[in-house]
This record gives sequence, structure tokens and C-alpha cells, in this order.
Amino acid sequence: MFQPPQLTAPDVLRVFHHDVPYLFLGAAFTTLGILAVAFSAIRRKWDALLLYFALFAVLYGQRLWVQASLLELLAPQSVFLGSLRSAIDYLVPIPAFLFFNAAGFLPRGAKIAGYAIGVIYAVLAICTFAFGPSHIYSLINNVVIIAALLALVLRSFRGGAINRDLIVIRRGLMIFVAFALVDNLEGIFHFGSKVEPYGFVALLAALGYVAARNTLERDKQLSEIKKELEVAQRIQLSILPGAFPSSPNFRVAARYVPMTSVAGDFYDFIVTDDQRVGLLIADVSGHGVPAALIASMVKLAATSQRAHAASPSNLLTGMNTALLGNTQNQFVTAAYVHLNAEAGQLRYSAAGHPPMLLLRDGQVRTVEENGLMLAAFDFAKYSNAAQPLARGDRIVLYTDGIVEASNAAGEFFGHDALCNALRETKSLSPSDVADRIISLVQQWAANQDDDLTVLVCDYGGNHIAA
Repeated sequence: MFQPPQLTAPDVLRVFHHDVPYLFLGAAFTTLGILAVAFSAIRRKWDALLLYFALFAVLYGQRLWVQASLLELLAPQSVFLGSLRSAIDYLVPIPAFLFFNAAGFLPRGAKIAGYAIGVIYAVLAICTFAFGPSHIYSLINNVVIIAALLALVLRSFRGGAINRDLIVIRRGLMIFVAFALVDNLEGIFHFGSKVEPYGFVALLAALGYVAARNTLERDKQLSEIKKELEVAQRIQLSILPGAFPSSPNFRVAARYVPMTSVAGDFYDFIVTDDQRVGLLIADVSGHGVPAALIASMVKLAATSQRAHAASPSNLLTGMNTALLGNTQNQFVTAAYVHLNAEAGQLRYSAAGHPPMLLLRDGQVRTVEENGLMLAAFDFAKYSNAAQPLARGDRIVLYTDGIVEASNAAGEFFGHDALCNALRETKSLSPSDVADRIISLVQQWAANQDDDLTVLVCDYGGNHIAA
């Protein structure tokens, strides 16, 4: 039976003194990687550069610990330790390539090569754990690392835009390459040297600077974008009307819940006098800033057609003409109803929009008179649907985000649920009804994936205040 040689205290002390610099560097690299992860956790923003930097630093630090001669003295016959000491060599380069890729230092061809190298190293690590260390694996590793380092150096000096990050990376890389080439050539020619960890200090400092600077720069950009979105949100809210003016005949409540900071839903009141009022609702395709900009154009288009307030079809035709060719291939659905208390009549028209709902005597009726969507076709025509207006009528306009809100099973909230909600809330004020509809939709939906807008109008006999 093999008996390991007995080591004296001077032997252990000599090995310890030899390993002290590498153990210290390993602990420092690992700590730095952990701090990078902690920084990301505190910010609650996981940045790819910081993540790959942290993984690279931790793996390299652990590599120095695992490959320390002192650890081999403590477990000289450990098969697992022997495999781990070899396999970790193949794991360390993987996050390095991912870092350079995320930082934008690799061209398209190099990206493909980087992913291929990553696969090769993953296979080498798996084979090492499965079959044990091999001189062939080490030789492949040395050759690939030397080739990759030389390619990175050549890439850093190749023509193109030079920025501060590239200069910093180049300097750190040159120092590391010089030390790493010595160690990897040692793996081939065995002339005895281990200086790469000192070069890694320079590289890690360069990578850390770039990762930190990019992270802070992105935070600054995101902060500026957030401020711009807040301004855009205030501007968008300013184009929406305030509370509906007090009227002896009409009580109107509106609710608007955008999916993002700014959105593409829009509504407006066109008040002529106490006897006549128009209600407009519109929905721009898409979401976010582009939809919000077009919603502002819808506001201008509607304002330009106020002379046609009594004729929904003419108003929509004029809006379509104003918007054509100006919406960058995005379209707009809209619905408009004109209420005339003096004539006791409502006139309604729509452009590809969900139908209007009319609650009368506890029953919900659908009023639909749809033409083509706005801003899409120059030949679009619209017509009016006229209905008698009875005291106590409740009129509801809404965007498709209400009925198309879906639950976890993918089921829409739907037209029937909206009609049921109107019947169940017939005794409530328009304001309470609008709140109730929004609440029901939000409870139903797994996530809000569209803007939510609803207008509720009571005519005449309902004396509950809005």
C-alpha cells in the first residue's frame, strides 16, 4: 500500500510561503467579484458587464486557491481535487469571452468564434470531470488561450473608432497577455514560471473600470430617459381634458390607465352648450412614446374638426384626412358620439373601434356603426347611427384594452363581462362605475398589456353626482 511521504514543518512552511501571494490574490479577486454582485443586487439592476466581470474574477480567484500547492498537501490522493484543479482552467476563460462580447469589443466573426471556444471549454471541463485530467486537454487549452490573447491584442490595435474604454482595456490586456503568454508557454515547454496572476491584476483593474464606468453611464442615461418620460407624461396628460364641466343634462366620468409612462389612448369632450355634447375616444396602435406622439396628433386632428361636432361621420372623415400619411404606418381606431338633449337624440360613428354600450332600463344594448380605421385608407367612409336619447340612459365608450385584458389562462375579460358590470352597477354614479370597471379588469388581468380607457356618461334623470 502506497504511503505518502511524511512532511516536516519546514516543508509545509516553505510551501505556505510560496503560496501566500497567490492565496492573497485569489481572496482579493474573489472578494472583488462578490462585491460586484453585491453592487448589482443593491442597485436591483443586473448588468451583463458586471455579472461577467464578477464571474471572471471569482473563478480566477478560486482557481488560484484550488491550484495552490498547500491544498494538494492536505489532500494528495483526492481524485476530485485533481479533476477540479484541471477543469477550472477551462471554466475561467468562458466569462472572459462573454465580457468582451457584452462590452462590444468582438466583431461578428469573433463573436461566433467566442461562442465556439466557450463550447470547447465547457466540453473540456466536462471531460475532465468524467475521465480525469489529460495532457491533451491542457495542450488544447494552452494553444487556444495563446491564439485568443494574440487575436484580442491585434483586434485592440486594429483601425476603427478609439474610445476611452478601448484604450484602458488595451493597456490592461497588454500587461496580462505578456504574463499569460509566459505561463501558457511554460505549459508547453516547462521552463518553470507562474506570473500570470500578477498580470491578471492589471487586466482585472481595466475590466473593472470599464464595467463600472459603463454601468454608471447607463444609469445616467436611464435617469435622463426617465426624466424625459416624466416630462412626456405630463405633456400627454395635459392634452387630456380636465373634469367634465357641470351640466344639467350630462354627467361624465373618464378613467385613463396607461400601460407605460406614456401611451396611445386618448379621449376628449366637445362641449357645445348645456344641450349638446360630443364624446370622443381613440386608440393608437402600439405603445409607448411613438403611440403617445400620434395621440397628440389625434388631439390636433379632433380639434380641427370641431365645426363638425354634430356629425360624427363628418368629424371622423376630417380626422382621417388630417392623419393620413402622418402616422408612420400606425393606425388609429376611434369612436365618437354626439348627444343632443334638445332633440332627444344621439348620433354615433366609429372607425374600427369596439362598439358603444347603452344601458337603458337595466338592459345593455350595443350600438355599432363602424368604418375603417383612421390614418390607413384615403377612401374610408363613415356613416352615422341615430338613436333616441331617453332620460336615465347611460352611455359607455372604451378602448379594446378593457375587453381584451387576459388572465393567466389567456381568457379575455370580454364584452359579456363588461355588460354584466354595467348592469350590476346601474345604481352607482358614473365616477364609481368607471372605477369599478377599471378595478374588475385589473383584477382579471394577469398583467396589464394594453392601455385602459373608459368614458361613462349619464343623461338626464340619473341625479347621482359624478
